[in-house]
Amino acid sequence: MALDCFFQRVETRKGVFAVEKVALLYNLLTTLLILFLYQEMAHPGHMLVERALIAAVTLLLVALYRWMPYRIVALVRIVVQMSLLSYWYPDTFEFNRVFPNLDHLFAAAEQWLFGTQPAVWFYIRFPQLWLSELLNMGYFFYYPMILVVMVWYFFRRNEWFEKVAFVLAASFFIYYFIYIFVPVAGPQFYFPAIGAYNVAHGTFPGIGDYFNHHQLLLNGPTGHLEGFFYNLVEASQRVGERPTAAFPSSHVGISTILMLLAWRGSKWLFAGLFPFYLLLCLATVYIQAHYTIDAIMGFFSGFILYIIVTWMYKQWFSNPHA
Repeated sequence: MALDCFFQRVETRKGVFAVEKVALLYNLLTTLLILFLYQEMAHPGHMLVERALIAAVTLLLVALYRWMPYRIVALVRIVVQMSLLSYWYPDTFEFNRVFPNLDHLFAAAEQWLFGTQPAVWFYIRFPQLWLSELLNMGYFFYYPMILVVMVWYFFRRNEWFEKVAFVLAASFFIYYFIYIFVPVAGPQFYFPAIGAYNVAHGTFPGIGDYFNHHQLLLNGPTGHLEGFFYNLVEASQRVGERPTAAFPSSHVGISTILMLLAWRGSKWLFAGLFPFYLLLCLATVYIQAHYTIDAIMGFFSGFILYIIVTWMYKQWFSNPHA
């Protein structure tokens, strides 16, 4: 596809794209939830203003496309919604901090199932720098994987591009709804909260609303601070991570969906991404971002959501290529 295709005029479509519809729906539902929980939330007014601005930008882009129906404008509309997923993720913490933390239940289940905490055992058993770097590289490759799949579909199977964006965005939003009502922070937040002694002795007390006032993030499990990918992951987590969104693992779930999309699009694309996918799944436990239960449920939920959201697209949106 030549670069001048970005400025090709395309048939003007009235209304919003599929990915915009699901984003606006999530915006509306969480706005109603803010109004319901207004007295209990920390920054409800600020959150409502941000939601109004996001909705306004979305509608302005829809209007712009009707005035300038070029492929580049259509692409911008979709890219904006996909980019905003990074806003919606930490936003879930503002909701689930209203509810009591559930990490003690998940850590206790982990101990019962495995006789230990795999998130601790994994890095103690395999502390080597080379393995740490490989796994941190896999974890860091999460967003590049999304970009690679979307770019591939845009240039090679453009007729499916909007559907792919919808599948990913809708899956993210379903995960975000789960995170709002299932407040699990993961080992990297819960273990510092209860202390190493409790973790070592298999004691997992409830901490209630602890994360309303404390958000200490455990350092990555390695003594090799010179690791390039280790430091990339540490820096990104310090900026964007919150004590939320541990169960199920969206890193594993979304990357599983990406692999299904890659398989459908190109077996070569699938083969190229598969090593990074395996590393990412292992890394979620190795860097203590998730319990093993989170990763397992992330894997299975990825398949379930792929079926659900592709069905939603076929039912809700008329598209001959769906």
